[in-house]
Amino acid sequence: MIQDADRTSLRHGVVVLAAGASRRLGRPKQLVEIDGETLLHRTVRLALTTRPADLVVVVSHAADASAGAVSDLSVRCVEAAAADAGMGISLQCGFDALADVDAVLVLVCDQPALDASHLATLLARWCDRPQHAVASGYAGTFGVPAIVPRAWLRTVRLAGDQGARAVLRTRADEVQVVANEALAADIDRPADLPAGAPRR
Repeated sequence: MIQDADRTSLRHGVVVLAAGASRRLGRPKQLVEIDGETLLHRTVRLALTTRPADLVVVVSHAADASAGAVSDLSVRCVEAAAADAGMGISLQCGFDALADVDAVLVLVCDQPALDASHLATLLARWCDRPQHAVASGYAGTFGVPAIVPRAWLRTVRLAGDQGARAVLRTRADEVQVVANEALAADIDRPADLPAGAPRR
């Protein structure tokens, strides 16, 4: 475990992926509202509770509307011009846009069960072992939200459908897993929308 003095010097950034076309849902999932708040705004708001040194939202489809949805928050939006080529393009775009940080917290905006407590646990686990990654465990595997050391990203160039899980698998024996089965529920199709969300 690192000393508290070292822990206070650690800086993490955040990449929120909000560039997808959401074709199976039929509309941009990042703009779906639950209790009057878009999923994108909720995700960014929760991410900010971790006090990141920098936060980037990667947009493409519905870029202007997505940027507008978080205009009241201290974030930067960057556009992934080739987002349709796969999640890896969006993720790499976000990594490239971040300021100098020690690690990157990667988030998607379609996990309605995400809460600040889980993000705080991920961050605490990373601070204890900053050379290692920390991922969320659910549905028999691990994935996002996840914190990836910046040093790992210097050896990986993402493309196509390679996402954060592809980065984590390159050094799976150095990934700490924080279980949270609720995160397995994501929004992919209209039937996945939680109660209270408008159906169109």
